[in-house]
Amino acid sequence: MNLTKEQLLTAYRMMKTIRDFEERVHVEFAAGEIPGFVHLYAGEEACAVGVCTHLSTEDWIASTHRGHGHCIAKGVDVHGMMAELFGRKTGLCGGKGGSMHVADLELGMMGANGIVGGGPPLVCGAALAEKQAGEGRVAVAFVGDGGSNQGTTLESLNLAKIWDLPAIFVVEDNGYAEATSSKYSIAAKSNAERARGFGLPAVRVDGHDFFAVHEAAGEAVERARSGGGPTLLDCQVNRYFGHFEGDAQTYRSQGEAQQLRDHQDCLVRFRERVTGADEISPEELDAIDHETQVLIEEATVAAKAAPEPTEEDLLTDVYVAY
Repeated sequence: MNLTKEQLLTAYRMMKTIRDFEERVHVEFAAGEIPGFVHLYAGEEACAVGVCTHLSTEDWIASTHRGHGHCIAKGVDVHGMMAELFGRKTGLCGGKGGSMHVADLELGMMGANGIVGGGPPLVCGAALAEKQAGEGRVAVAFVGDGGSNQGTTLESLNLAKIWDLPAIFVVEDNGYAEATSSKYSIAAKSNAERARGFGLPAVRVDGHDFFAVHEAAGEAVERARSGGGPTLLDCQVNRYFGHFEGDAQTYRSQGEAQQLRDHQDCLVRFRERVTGADEISPEELDAIDHETQVLIEEATVAAKAAPEPTEEDLLTDVYVAY
């Protein structure tokens, strides 16, 4: 795929940062340090990074309630994200958004979204604006297999094709939505097949394979930038944790999550491929592992030490001033 060594190292660093961020949030939430709900992205890193490596800061993405990985892949500041999860004033949204509503419009991150299927209509709006501007920018909606059944998502697929919008819809099918198998909840054979019914090009890819996602996303982004309209990517992935932190996961077989870590880890597969091809040494990847661990530790310590919002902050950001 003609990826340079620098690009490969950047992709690994991004995926490892997401993994370490989520593992640390898992620990801090269990300790009672993080308020609200938390939905972790660990296991799905190759999807976010495989797609977002094709995007610039001027392109748009809309996320889901499981949005930490999308944020980091889009370049959102890790310190600001961690502070936001801790509800601190130094957070990206002043501590008011929390895990499910992290956003950074300056980087094209329209926000994580607590509304299932809430992102695709927003992306249609962003993509329409970019089509009118005519400068080749695109908009990407990430949605889960549960959100793929929402009317908002299906209407967005239809509208995007009617208007030939520069939009890409990325379905991250982790097999369960919340606790129901996607094999039961999706009547079509796949979301790719369903998208083709709306006239969209669609492809099903192994979401554990960064290189497969990167290749499919590259074709979709290029199509959108050149005026070829929308595409759907149907990424088959697995999450390592529950739907939310505290989920008993009674719908999963015993040991399933560990089996996934042992045999379907996107980081391990990436490492094996690039080191096996002698493109990158294990020592170079080990150095990145250490750097990301230090980054997450520093971000966590800073977040815990940061001030909480004050009573005066309560009534700010309520109305938008034009």
